[in-house]
Amino acid sequence: MPVAAAHGPLYPASMPDRFPKRIVCLTEETTETLYLLGEDERIVGISGFTVRPPRARREKPRVSAFTSAKIDKILALDPDLVLGFSDLQADIAAELIRCGIEVHVFNQRSVDEILGMIVQLGSLVGAGTKAMDWVTGWERRASEIRRALPPLEERPRVYFEEWDDPIITGIRWVSELVELAGGRECFPDNAVQALGKNRIVADPREVVQRSPDIIIGSWCGKKFRPERVADRDGWSEIPAVRRGDIYEIKSALILQPGPAALTDGLDQLRNIISRWEARR
Repeated sequence: MPVAAAHGPLYPASMPDRFPKRIVCLTEETTETLYLLGEDERIVGISGFTVRPPRARREKPRVSAFTSAKIDKILALDPDLVLGFSDLQADIAAELIRCGIEVHVFNQRSVDEILGMIVQLGSLVGAGTKAMDWVTGWERRASEIRRALPPLEERPRVYFEEWDDPIITGIRWVSELVELAGGRECFPDNAVQALGKNRIVADPREVVQRSPDIIIGSWCGKKFRPERVADRDGWSEIPAVRRGDIYEIKSALILQPGPAALTDGLDQLRNIISRWEARR
């Protein structure tokens, strides 16, 4: 008789939860992902910039901004894991590590890396199968969208602006979502640059030269002002300005490298581009 059968299951149902139970999320996308996976009871603290899902702000204490955090409040929550994002939170992560806290910092900059973050985070909390199912479903939908896209030459040129002074173009995952939504990225050379400082457009006339059909702004938490964009020197020559194709997508929907960008952010991009196609 096999040993397992003689002595009962190797992994009994009563086996204690070996995954982190008290998680602090320093950015919104990990909070949204844990809620999406039904693992929100593990969250004990969130970023003050969190808006998705709305209930998170009502249910969880806010302990950080983006580049700063209330270390004493985080320590008081007795977390067994803190989740962060990118080099911009390196100082916060280092301080917490020196205090003996386990920290995991993601650094996703592309759509594939966002999907990878969702799978990794799911695995960290014992919800790897559910995370993989979500990712597989999203990839299936993305394949369907791609199959319906018109030929490249018929797609509008899209200029995405992440900041206005200095002008900073969209990061890689935004560029990839623009193309998935049916647009042509005006600054593909910039999009591959991870750091904002490397996506600065030094001469605004360069945007005029690239002649976008659509302008989309998302000024990283600041209200987008289309009238200011239209009033820039020489920009009246741009097809998007002439035809009034200047739009805003809220940064919470497109500049958070998590589920929001892949769902609501992508949908807004598709709606904007579909409007242009219908008029054309």
